[in-house]
Amino acid sequence: MSAGRLPLAITMGDACGIGPEIIAKLFRDGAADGCLVLGDAGVMRAAARLVGALQAVAVLESPQDLGGVPPRAIAVLPVRGLPEGLAQLPTGGVEARAGAAAARCIEQAVTLARSGAVAGIVTAPIHKEALAAAGIGYPGHTEMLQALAASGGTPAPVRMMLANDELRTVLVTIHQSLRSAVDAVTFEAVLETIRIAHAAAARWGQPRPRIAVAGLNPHAGEGGLFGDEEIRIIAPAVAAARAEGIDARGPFAPDTVFMRARHAPPAHPGEFDLVVAMTHDHGLIPVKYLGVEQGVNVTLGLPFVRTSPDHGTAFDIAGRGVADASSLAAAVRMARVLAGAAAPGLSAASPAP
Repeated sequence: MSAGRLPLAITMGDACGIGPEIIAKLFRDGAADGCLVLGDAGVMRAAARLVGALQAVAVLESPQDLGGVPPRAIAVLPVRGLPEGLAQLPTGGVEARAGAAAARCIEQAVTLARSGAVAGIVTAPIHKEALAAAGIGYPGHTEMLQALAASGGTPAPVRMMLANDELRTVLVTIHQSLRSAVDAVTFEAVLETIRIAHAAAARWGQPRPRIAVAGLNPHAGEGGLFGDEEIRIIAPAVAAARAEGIDARGPFAPDTVFMRARHAPPAHPGEFDLVVAMTHDHGLIPVKYLGVEQGVNVTLGLPFVRTSPDHGTAFDIAGRGVADASSLAAAVRMARVLAGAAAPGLSAASPAP
Protein backbone atom coordinates (compact mmCIF):
# COMPACT_ATOMS: atom_id res chain seq x y z
CA MET A 1 0.00 0.00 0.00
CA SER A 2 1.28 3.43 -0.92
CA ALA A 3 2.22 5.72 1.92
CA GLY A 4 -0.61 7.98 3.01
CA ARG A 5 -3.24 6.02 1.13
CA LEU A 6 -6.17 4.61 3.07
CA PRO A 7 -6.98 0.96 2.42
CA LEU A 8 -10.13 -0.39 0.81
CA ALA A 9 -12.12 -2.85 2.90
CA ILE A 10 -13.38 -5.97 1.14
CA THR A 11 -16.12 -7.78 3.03
CA MET A 12 -15.81 -11.58 2.95
CA GLY A 13 -19.36 -12.17 1.75
CA ASP A 14 -21.17 -15.46 2.28
CA ALA A 15 -18.65 -18.04 3.45
CA CYS A 16 -20.55 -20.78 1.60
CA GLY A 17 -20.41 -18.97 -1.73
CA ILE A 18 -17.65 -17.90 -4.11
CA GLY A 19 -16.78 -14.68 -2.27
CA PRO A 20 -13.78 -15.97 -0.30
CA GLU A 21 -12.25 -17.77 -3.29
CA ILE A 22 -12.51 -14.80 -5.67
CA ILE A 23 -11.00 -12.59 -2.96
CA ALA A 24 -8.12 -15.07 -2.64
CA LYS A 25 -7.61 -14.97 -6.41
CA LEU A 26 -7.52 -11.18 -6.31
CA PHE A 27 -4.67 -11.21 -3.78
CA ARG A 28 -2.93 -14.09 -5.57
CA ASP A 29 -2.91 -12.14 -8.83
CA GLY A 30 -1.65 -8.90 -7.30
CA ALA A 31 -4.91 -7.05 -7.93
CA ALA A 32 -5.66 -6.30 -4.26
CA ASP A 33 -2.87 -3.88 -3.43
CA GLY A 34 -4.09 -1.55 -0.70
CA CYS A 35 -6.98 -3.83 0.31
CA LEU A 36 -7.82 -5.69 3.48
CA VAL A 37 -10.45 -8.36 4.05
CA LEU A 38 -13.03 -8.06 6.80
CA GLY A 39 -13.94 -11.58 7.82
CA ASP A 40 -12.63 -14.84 9.19
CA ALA A 41 -8.96 -15.78 8.80
CA GLY A 42 -9.76 -19.50 8.73
CA VAL A 43 -12.19 -19.07 5.85
CA MET A 44 -9.60 -17.09 3.90
CA ARG A 45 -6.89 -19.69 4.55
CA ALA A 46 -9.20 -22.37 3.17
CA ALA A 47 -9.96 -20.17 0.15
CA ALA A 48 -6.26 -19.68 -0.54
CA ARG A 49 -5.73 -23.43 -0.52
CA LEU A 50 -8.72 -23.92 -2.78
CA VAL A 51 -7.36 -21.65 -5.52
CA GLY A 52 -3.89 -23.15 -5.30
CA ALA A 53 -2.26 -20.04 -3.95
CA LEU A 54 0.94 -20.45 -1.96
CA GLN A 55 0.22 -17.25 -0.07
CA ALA A 56 0.20 -16.28 3.57
CA VAL A 57 -2.78 -14.92 5.45
CA ALA A 58 -1.70 -11.92 7.51
CA VAL A 59 -3.95 -11.20 10.48
CA LEU A 60 -4.17 -7.48 11.24
CA GLU A 61 -5.04 -5.74 14.48
CA SER A 62 -6.07 -2.50 12.74
CA PRO A 63 -6.25 -1.11 9.19
CA GLN A 64 -3.03 0.79 9.85
CA ASP A 65 -1.14 -2.53 9.98
CA LEU A 66 -1.69 -3.10 6.26
CA GLY A 67 1.52 -1.31 5.34
CA GLY A 68 3.61 -4.11 6.82
CA VAL A 69 1.92 -6.96 4.94
CA PRO A 70 4.07 -8.69 2.28
CA PRO A 71 2.93 -8.43 -1.37
CA ARG A 72 0.13 -10.85 -2.35
CA ALA A 73 -0.44 -12.01 1.21
CA ILE A 74 -4.13 -11.95 2.13
CA ALA A 75 -4.55 -9.22 4.74
CA VAL A 76 -7.43 -10.11 7.07
CA LEU A 77 -8.83 -7.85 9.75
CA PRO A 78 -10.85 -10.30 11.89
CA VAL A 79 -14.39 -9.23 12.64
CA ARG A 80 -15.53 -9.76 16.19
CA GLY A 81 -18.69 -11.65 16.92
CA LEU A 82 -18.62 -14.03 13.96
CA PRO A 83 -20.20 -17.47 14.46
CA GLU A 84 -17.87 -20.36 15.23
CA GLY A 85 -16.89 -22.94 12.64
CA LEU A 86 -17.28 -20.84 9.50
CA ALA A 87 -14.31 -22.48 7.82
CA GLN A 88 -15.91 -25.90 8.27
CA LEU A 89 -19.26 -25.03 6.69
CA PRO A 90 -20.03 -26.88 3.45
CA THR A 91 -20.00 -24.68 0.39
CA GLY A 92 -22.86 -24.36 -2.04
CA GLY A 93 -25.88 -23.97 0.20
CA VAL A 94 -27.84 -21.64 2.46
CA GLU A 95 -26.42 -21.46 6.00
CA ALA A 96 -27.73 -19.16 8.71
CA ARG A 97 -24.25 -18.85 10.25
CA ALA A 98 -22.84 -17.68 6.92
CA GLY A 99 -25.64 -15.12 6.62
CA ALA A 100 -25.01 -13.82 10.12
CA ALA A 101 -21.27 -13.56 9.47
CA ALA A 102 -21.80 -11.72 6.19
CA ALA A 103 -24.03 -9.17 7.90
CA ARG A 104 -21.54 -8.65 10.73
CA CYS A 105 -18.75 -7.99 8.21
CA ILE A 106 -20.88 -5.37 6.49
CA GLU A 107 -21.59 -3.68 9.81
CA GLN A 108 -17.88 -3.52 10.60
CA ALA A 109 -17.10 -2.15 7.13
CA VAL A 110 -19.58 0.69 7.58
CA THR A 111 -18.12 1.51 10.99
CA LEU A 112 -14.63 1.74 9.51
CA ALA A 113 -15.78 3.77 6.50
CA ARG A 114 -17.72 6.25 8.60
CA SER A 115 -14.77 6.70 10.95
CA GLY A 116 -12.43 7.42 8.03
CA ALA A 117 -10.28 4.34 8.66
CA VAL A 118 -10.84 2.99 5.14
CA ALA A 119 -11.27 4.76 1.82
CA GLY A 120 -14.26 2.71 0.73
CA ILE A 121 -16.00 -0.65 0.81
CA VAL A 122 -16.03 -3.45 -1.75
CA THR A 123 -18.57 -6.11 -0.85
CA ALA A 124 -18.29 -9.74 -1.90
CA PRO A 125 -21.59 -11.50 -2.67
CA ILE A 126 -24.10 -12.36 0.01
CA HIS A 127 -27.17 -14.58 -0.18
CA LYS A 128 -30.59 -13.17 0.64
CA GLU A 129 -31.95 -16.48 1.96
CA ALA A 130 -28.95 -16.87 4.26
CA LEU A 131 -29.54 -13.37 5.63
CA ALA A 132 -33.19 -14.22 6.25
CA ALA A 133 -32.24 -17.52 7.90
CA ALA A 134 -30.00 -15.55 10.26
CA GLY A 135 -32.83 -13.18 11.15
CA ILE A 136 -31.33 -10.23 9.27
CA GLY A 137 -34.21 -8.00 8.24
CA TYR A 138 -32.79 -6.64 4.98
CA PRO A 139 -33.34 -8.10 1.50
CA GLY A 140 -29.88 -7.16 0.27
CA HIS A 141 -26.72 -5.10 0.53
CA THR A 142 -28.24 -1.82 -0.65
CA GLU A 143 -30.98 -1.68 1.96
CA MET A 144 -28.65 -2.77 4.76
CA LEU A 145 -25.99 -0.23 3.86
CA GLN A 146 -28.61 2.52 3.65
CA ALA A 147 -29.87 1.71 7.14
CA LEU A 148 -26.39 1.44 8.65
CA ALA A 149 -25.35 4.75 7.11
CA ALA A 150 -28.40 6.57 8.44
CA SER A 151 -27.61 9.77 10.29
CA GLY A 152 -29.94 10.69 13.13
CA GLY A 153 -32.18 7.74 12.34
CA THR A 154 -33.15 9.00 8.89
CA PRO A 155 -31.80 6.88 6.01
CA ALA A 156 -30.41 8.91 3.12
CA PRO A 157 -31.90 8.20 -0.30
CA VAL A 158 -29.68 5.78 -2.20
CA ARG A 159 -29.82 4.20 -5.62
CA MET A 160 -28.23 1.16 -7.21
CA MET A 161 -26.11 1.62 -10.33
CA LEU A 162 -24.71 -1.20 -12.43
CA ALA A 163 -21.88 -0.30 -14.78
CA ASN A 164 -19.40 -1.80 -17.19
CA ASP A 165 -17.21 -0.43 -19.98
CA GLU A 166 -20.20 0.14 -22.25
CA LEU A 167 -23.27 0.93 -20.19
CA ARG A 168 -24.37 2.45 -16.88
CA THR A 169 -27.85 2.14 -15.46
CA VAL A 170 -29.33 3.62 -12.29
CA LEU A 171 -32.49 2.08 -10.84
CA VAL A 172 -35.57 3.78 -9.41
CA THR A 173 -36.75 0.56 -7.71
CA ILE A 174 -34.74 -2.51 -6.76
CA HIS A 175 -35.49 -5.57 -4.58
CA GLN A 176 -39.25 -5.85 -4.52
CA SER A 177 -41.93 -7.63 -6.46
CA LEU A 178 -42.69 -6.28 -9.91
CA ARG A 179 -46.26 -5.57 -8.86
CA SER A 180 -45.12 -3.40 -5.94
CA ALA A 181 -42.33 -1.82 -8.00
CA VAL A 182 -44.85 -0.35 -10.43
CA ASP A 183 -46.60 1.35 -7.52
CA ALA A 184 -43.23 2.63 -6.27
CA VAL A 185 -42.57 4.50 -9.53
CA THR A 186 -43.69 7.95 -8.40
CA PHE A 187 -42.83 11.46 -9.53
CA GLU A 188 -40.73 11.97 -6.40
CA ALA A 189 -38.87 8.66 -6.80
CA VAL A 190 -38.02 9.28 -10.45
CA LEU A 191 -36.89 12.87 -9.87
CA GLU A 192 -34.81 11.86 -6.85
CA THR A 193 -33.12 9.11 -8.88
CA ILE A 194 -32.23 11.55 -11.64
CA ARG A 195 -30.81 13.98 -9.08
CA ILE A 196 -28.74 11.28 -7.35
CA ALA A 197 -27.37 10.03 -10.67
CA HIS A 198 -26.48 13.55 -11.76
CA ALA A 199 -24.70 14.38 -8.49
CA ALA A 200 -22.80 11.09 -8.42
CA ALA A 201 -21.46 11.55 -11.94
CA ALA A 202 -19.31 14.45 -10.75
CA ARG A 203 -17.28 11.94 -8.71
CA TRP A 204 -16.02 10.32 -11.89
CA GLY A 205 -15.46 13.58 -13.76
CA GLN A 206 -18.80 14.19 -15.48
CA PRO A 207 -20.34 17.34 -14.03
CA ARG A 208 -23.07 17.33 -16.70
CA PRO A 209 -23.89 13.75 -17.68
CA ARG A 210 -26.38 13.00 -20.44
CA ILE A 211 -29.11 11.07 -18.65
CA ALA A 212 -31.63 9.01 -20.59
CA VAL A 213 -34.77 8.09 -18.67
CA ALA A 214 -36.44 4.84 -19.69
CA GLY A 215 -40.17 4.40 -19.64
CA LEU A 216 -42.02 1.80 -17.62
CA ASN A 217 -44.44 0.44 -20.20
CA PRO A 218 -43.88 -1.11 -23.65
CA HIS A 219 -42.92 1.59 -26.14
CA ALA A 220 -42.91 4.06 -23.23
CA GLY A 221 -46.70 3.79 -23.10
CA GLU A 222 -47.28 4.67 -26.77
CA GLY A 223 -48.98 7.94 -25.87
CA GLY A 224 -51.07 6.33 -23.16
CA LEU A 225 -52.26 3.31 -25.13
CA PHE A 226 -50.24 0.85 -23.00
CA GLY A 227 -50.24 2.72 -19.70
CA ASP A 228 -50.09 6.34 -18.65
CA GLU A 229 -47.23 6.35 -16.11
CA GLU A 230 -44.98 8.03 -18.67
CA ILE A 231 -47.46 10.87 -19.11
CA ARG A 232 -48.48 11.28 -15.47
CA ILE A 233 -45.19 10.55 -13.67
CA ILE A 234 -42.02 10.06 -15.69
CA ALA A 235 -42.22 12.91 -18.22
CA PRO A 236 -43.07 15.49 -15.51
CA ALA A 237 -40.10 14.26 -13.45
CA VAL A 238 -37.79 14.63 -16.45
CA ALA A 239 -39.14 18.15 -17.04
CA ALA A 240 -38.55 19.05 -13.40
CA ALA A 241 -34.98 17.77 -13.58
CA ARG A 242 -34.32 19.79 -16.72
CA ALA A 243 -35.67 22.88 -14.97
CA GLU A 244 -32.93 22.31 -12.36
CA GLY A 245 -30.26 22.32 -15.07
CA ILE A 246 -29.90 18.55 -15.34
CA ASP A 247 -29.44 17.14 -18.84
CA ALA A 248 -32.18 14.52 -18.56
CA ARG A 249 -34.19 13.31 -21.54
CA GLY A 250 -37.05 10.93 -22.10
CA PRO A 251 -38.98 8.88 -21.30
CA PHE A 252 -37.70 6.56 -23.99
CA ALA A 253 -38.90 3.07 -24.92
CA PRO A 254 -37.12 0.72 -22.49
CA ASP A 255 -36.53 -1.92 -25.16
CA THR A 256 -34.31 0.38 -27.26
CA VAL A 257 -32.83 3.07 -25.00
CA PHE A 258 -30.05 0.81 -23.74
CA MET A 259 -28.83 0.18 -27.28
CA ARG A 260 -28.74 3.92 -27.85
CA ALA A 261 -26.77 4.48 -24.65
CA ARG A 262 -24.28 1.67 -25.21
CA HIS A 263 -20.81 3.19 -25.59
CA ALA A 264 -18.61 1.00 -27.80
CA PRO A 265 -16.38 3.36 -29.82
CA PRO A 266 -15.43 3.92 -32.51
CA ALA A 267 -18.27 2.09 -34.22
CA HIS A 268 -20.94 2.89 -31.64
CA PRO A 269 -20.42 5.97 -29.45
CA GLY A 270 -23.20 6.17 -26.90
CA GLU A 271 -25.82 8.89 -27.06
CA PHE A 272 -26.10 8.97 -23.27
CA ASP A 273 -23.81 8.59 -20.25
CA LEU A 274 -26.38 7.06 -17.89
CA VAL A 275 -29.76 5.41 -18.19
CA VAL A 276 -32.32 5.71 -15.41
CA ALA A 277 -34.50 2.58 -15.42
CA MET A 278 -37.73 2.14 -13.51
CA THR A 279 -37.33 -1.48 -12.36
CA HIS A 280 -34.57 -3.89 -11.38
CA ASP A 281 -34.68 -6.22 -14.38
CA HIS A 282 -35.28 -3.47 -16.94
CA GLY A 283 -31.99 -1.91 -15.92
CA LEU A 284 -29.81 -4.87 -15.01
CA ILE A 285 -30.48 -7.35 -17.79
CA PRO A 286 -28.85 -5.17 -20.51
CA VAL A 287 -25.71 -4.57 -18.44
CA LYS A 288 -25.33 -8.20 -17.40
CA TYR A 289 -25.89 -9.39 -20.94
CA LEU A 290 -22.86 -7.38 -22.02
CA GLY A 291 -20.69 -9.32 -19.58
CA VAL A 292 -21.10 -10.19 -15.91
CA GLU A 293 -17.34 -10.51 -15.55
CA GLN A 294 -16.78 -6.76 -15.91
CA GLY A 295 -19.91 -5.42 -14.25
CA VAL A 296 -19.69 -3.27 -11.14
CA ASN A 297 -22.50 -2.47 -8.72
CA VAL A 298 -22.19 0.98 -7.14
CA THR A 299 -24.47 2.31 -4.41
CA LEU A 300 -25.07 6.00 -5.08
CA GLY A 301 -26.01 8.37 -2.28
CA LEU A 302 -24.09 6.80 0.61
CA PRO A 303 -21.64 8.95 2.65
CA PHE A 304 -18.85 6.56 1.60
CA VAL A 305 -17.82 4.63 -1.50
CA ARG A 306 -19.34 1.19 -1.96
CA THR A 307 -18.91 -1.09 -4.95
CA SER A 308 -19.41 -4.80 -5.55
CA PRO A 309 -19.28 -7.38 -8.34
CA ASP A 310 -22.50 -7.71 -10.30
CA HIS A 311 -23.03 -11.41 -9.57
CA GLY A 312 -24.19 -13.47 -6.64
CA THR A 313 -22.83 -16.25 -4.47
CA ALA A 314 -22.89 -18.83 -7.31
CA PHE A 315 -23.60 -21.75 -5.00
CA ASP A 316 -23.58 -24.08 -8.01
CA ILE A 317 -19.82 -23.65 -8.49
CA ALA A 318 -18.73 -22.60 -4.99
CA GLY A 319 -15.90 -24.64 -3.50
CA ARG A 320 -14.48 -25.73 -6.84
CA GLY A 321 -11.96 -22.92 -7.31
CA VAL A 322 -13.26 -22.07 -10.79
CA ALA A 323 -15.08 -18.79 -10.06
CA ASP A 324 -14.04 -15.78 -12.15
CA ALA A 325 -12.69 -12.87 -10.09
CA SER A 326 -12.90 -10.32 -12.93
CA SER A 327 -15.99 -8.52 -11.67
CA LEU A 328 -14.55 -8.24 -8.16
CA ALA A 329 -11.33 -6.86 -9.63
CA ALA A 330 -13.38 -4.32 -11.59
CA ALA A 331 -15.21 -3.35 -8.40
CA VAL A 332 -11.90 -2.73 -6.63
CA ARG A 333 -10.64 -0.56 -9.49
CA MET A 334 -13.88 1.43 -9.50
CA ALA A 335 -13.75 1.92 -5.73
CA ARG A 336 -10.18 3.20 -5.91
CA VAL A 337 -11.14 5.83 -8.44
CA LEU A 338 -14.33 6.93 -6.70
CA ALA A 339 -12.44 7.16 -3.42
CA GLY A 340 -9.72 9.27 -5.00
CA ALA A 341 -7.16 6.55 -4.27
CA ALA A 342 -5.95 6.19 -7.86
CA ALA A 343 -5.20 8.29 -10.91
CA PRO A 344 -8.26 9.60 -12.77
CA GLY A 345 -9.88 7.27 -15.29
CA LEU A 346 -12.21 4.41 -14.57
CA SER A 347 -10.31 1.51 -16.06
CA ALA A 348 -12.99 -0.97 -15.11
CA ALA A 349 -16.04 0.94 -16.21
CA SER A 350 -15.07 4.11 -18.02
CA PRO A 351 -17.79 6.72 -18.47
CA ALA A 352 -18.82 7.57 -21.98
CA PRO A 353 -17.23 10.83 -23.13
